[in-house]
Amino acid sequence: MVHVVLMRFADGADAAKAKVRLEELAGVVPEIRSLRADLDELHTEVSWDLHLRTTHHDEADLRAYQAHPAHQELGAWLRPLLTSRAVIDYTQP
Repeated sequence: MVHVVLMRFADGADAAKAKVRLEELAGVVPEIRSLRADLDELHTEVSWDLHLRTTHHDEADLRAYQAHPAHQELGAWLRPLLTSRAVIDYTQP
């Protein structure tokens, strides 16, 4: 299962802080098979600030990742900083 999140921040400087904190989850949440976080470089009017891609063995592992206390804590810190967020979850062929 692949989980992709695009984020826009009220203050673009927060994206770099979020990237570091998101990358730390890979060593804490066992249900994460892989994690990649990327910052936007061009900053166009249609750009998102941060891209997160995680992979999980299956939907159950994705749900366990989302319910993990470390993910919940990070989400509580992150959500107030965001102006918008988009998510797509899909099964990788």
